[in-house]
Amino acid sequence: MLTLYIDGDAFPNLLKPILLRSVERLTIPTVVVANKKINIGKSLHIKYIIVDAGADEADNKIVELLREGDLVITADIPLADRVISKNAHAIDHRGELYTKENIKQYLAMRNLMESIRESGEMTKGPKAFGVKDAHNFANQFNAFLQKIAKH
Repeated sequence: MLTLYIDGDAFPNLLKPILLRSVERLTIPTVVVANKKINIGKSLHIKYIIVDAGADEADNKIVELLREGDLVITADIPLADRVISKNAHAIDHRGELYTKENIKQYLAMRNLMESIRESGEMTKGPKAFGVKDAHNFANQFNAFLQKIAKH
């Protein structure tokens, strides 16, 4: 049985009920890791871990606990890269499934944008998270869970 890990820092509120329903319906062991209190909802299947404040504390804890085949929900591309390198799975908040085939491309684009911002160039951040994003996430998350259930 896979364990679901949630990178709780900046986790969109719109996704909380979607996640909670799936966790309850499928009794998925879930661990929410963040550097502050995050509440996805009440469930016997959800464990909350609060880590020290710091840039990568939550990421490091997730990678430490992660096993091959587990799933991580994160918008953090470097974390997704670490997850993929451990033969686990990662989905972002907008429903993008990170894979061995696409993670390096996402990482390169992220690093390029970061270097552009560091050079003083003003760039637009990601568009606001909306209902369409939550819908895309729900579809990808459910498709992933169905695929895993068949194995």
